Formats: sequence, structure tokens, C-alpha cells
Amino acid sequence: MLKSMTGFGRAEQNVGDKTFQVDIKSLNGKQFELQLKLPGFLRPLEFDIRRVLSDKLGRGSVDCTISLKETGNARPVSINVNLAKAYYKPLEELSKALNLDSSHILSTLVKLPEVIIPTSETLTDEEWINFKKVLLTAIENLNLHRLKEGKSLEEDLRLRIDNISIQQEQVIKLEPLRQQKIREGITRLLEENVGKENYDSNRLEQELIYYIEKIDISEEQVRLKNHCEYFKTILAEEDESKGKKLSFVLQEIGREINTTGAKAYDSTIQKCVVLMKDELEKAKEQILNVL
Repeated sequence: MLKSMTGFGRAEQNVGDKTFQVDIKSLNGKQFELQLKLPGFLRPLEFDIRRVLSDKLGRGSVDCTISLKETGNARPVSINVNLAKAYYKPLEELSKALNLDSSHILSTLVKLPEVIIPTSETLTDEEWINFKKVLLTAIENLNLHRLKEGKSLEEDLRLRIDNISIQQEQVIKLEPLRQQKIREGITRLLEENVGKENYDSNRLEQELIYYIEKIDISEEQVRLKNHCEYFKTILAEEDESKGKKLSFVLQEIGREINTTGAKAYDSTIQKCVVLMKDELEKAKEQILNVL
């Protein structure tokens, strides 16, 4: 089971005489980063809200907006005079600069954030419990979206690793032919430039064995196969947060592919290496979105 870091969740529910709407959007990110927008009277609960979001969402760049819709009886309000004054001066200057009628500034002021504040507005313990349910519902909807996205990511990642394995099988088939071509090429060069009778065939055989061992890629192919199998094993694990682990395995896969290319000295194997690198880069792009 794979979970994406990308998703969206929404929930709306009555809590006492209030209606709360919670919207949560999540994008990929290395750590948990939260942008939280909420009504002023919920500020005392901000730490608790952040903790709930962090515990339930793990990694990702999260944008959470909590909106309030009054549905009960009207409540007394107070006006933040100092804040209104701070808003008024730049608004008045803007009106003069644009030659606009300044008589409507007051109606604009009262609509600005935190100018009008409900007095004695707070959530009781019972209301907090019910509000938390709204928050958790939005998180659940977001995680359902993440799981849906994660299924598509998993299918694509399996395809990339399978394509790497297909190219690796071609490399393994070409390996004996490569060694034979190297042997024949060096022998032919000696015969053309030195003469068949003028070199020690036994010494040549020793040098060929040493050289071929230096460029042998069998160990790289064993490790590459193991890394690909381990990658698929991690994909099948129940753990939801495994993006970093998969990223580390992709780095190891890339190391073996690069070493294979460096030792190949064969155009056909190099083509296979290029195709493997292409699939690897596509997998790396996708893994950035995995939780």
C-alpha cells in the first residue's frame, strides 16, 4: 500500500450554534510544513489543531483553512479600534491617490480580518471534542484521496522497476558475448601489429583474464537484481510512510546502473544502460510524491 503526499479533504458540520468548514490541501514536501488559517477565537487551540494535523498527515506541505458560519443566535461583538485605525490610514491614502470617494471606507474596514471580534467567544470542552471530529473527518477525506493517488503511483513505480529488470536481463544475456568480443578484438590487434608468432599466447591469456575480471559486471547485476526485488517488497509493506526508504533504494539502483555503464565497453550494453537510467529518472520523479 502506497500513499501519496498530494490530496484534498473537506468537512462541514454544526458544532453547537456554529457551523465549521475545514478545507485541507496537501502537496509533496520533505518534512511536515503547515499553513494554518483559522478564526481568531480558535487561536488558543492552534497548538492542539497543529498537533492533530501533524500526527495524522505525516510529511507534506499542508494548507488548512478553518472557516466559521454562524447559525445560532447573534452574539455581542467588539471592535478592534487600534487595528481599524491601522487599516484606515493606508486606505484613506489609497483613496486620495486614486481619486476615489472615501465615504465608503468604513464599510470596507468592518469587513477586514479581526476588526470585528465576537466577545467572549471560545469553545467549550464539549465543543472542542465535536470540532475535533470535523477536523478528523476532513483529514480522513484527505487521506482517502492520498490513497487513491498512491495506487496510481505504485502502479507506475512497479512498471519502472519492471522495465529496468527487463533491460538488465538483456545485459546478462550480452555479457558472455561481450567478453568474447573483447578477447577476439585484443587478439586480432596483436596479430595485426605484432604477428601471431611474436607474442606469448599463455601470457596473453593471463592478461586477458586479469583485464576481463577488472571489467566484470556480474556482481553489479546481482546487486541490481536484489535492489529491484527489495524495492517491490517495500511497496507491498503495510507501512504508510515509506517514501524516504524507497528513495534510498533508488539511489542504490542508480549506483549499480552507473557502474555497469562505466565497465561495459560495449555499445549494445550501453544502450540498455541508457534505457535503465531513463526509467530510473522517471521513478525518482514519482517518488517525490510518495509519503
